[in-house]
Amino acid sequence: MENEPGELEKLTKILMDNEINMRALTVAETADFGILRMIVDKNDKCIQILRQNDYLLSQTDVIAVSIPDKPGGLHRIVDVLAKEGINIEYIYSALVREQAIIIFRIDDIVKASTILKKNNVNVIETQNF
Repeated sequence: MENEPGELEKLTKILMDNEINMRALTVAETADFGILRMIVDKNDKCIQILRQNDYLLSQTDVIAVSIPDKPGGLHRIVDVLAKEGINIEYIYSALVREQAIIIFRIDDIVKASTILKKNNVNVIETQNF
């Protein structure tokens, strides 16, 4: 998105008008444009609608986990991943009813999911997000 007033409003209106619900989002900015990362409930429809409205976009896989909101919660997750040599490209998070929901872009989603589950981490399946 262009880094100008009203651009986010324009995008959210397009999503609203097409009954696409954002479940999570983050925005990073540069001087000229913003990078919006979001998780939506109707992924294929969202891609189609945004392309029809001339948005430049790409689709990436992410993994979400739910951890207790307490000191060291994130460290436990990143420690497990680091010990297995799994790279974290970026993360964003939210707090929901005393649980931290952490969304990771990881270089090997399948491996990370398996390892996290083996370490008793609550991996959130996409249909539940």
